[in-house]
Amino acid sequence: MTRYIVLASFTDQGIRTVKDTTKRATIVREMGAQMGIQVKDIYWTLGKYDVVLTLEAPDDATMTSFGLSIGALGNVRTQTLRAFDADEMQGILGKMR
Repeated sequence: MTRYIVLASFTDQGIRTVKDTTKRATIVREMGAQMGIQVKDIYWTLGKYDVVLTLEAPDDATMTSFGLSIGALGNVRTQTLRAFDADEMQGILGKMR
């Protein structure tokens, strides 16, 4: 499984209904499970981003579909980051010329 970090900011709609944010998080977990994505962690944060998620997905296409599905709900705008662990990074470095 491939790891991802998602940074999310509330939209105007999302902040107006912020009291439902934990309920929406449950829906996001369920949507992920239906798509073969494991939502590992969801954190509400201070600063530029309002929510941070860590996930594992089978591939980039599945993750992109999931991100678009979340965005289509209208409560957050997301930025998705592909995450590499130390072993994966070592493999990447080994391919350098």
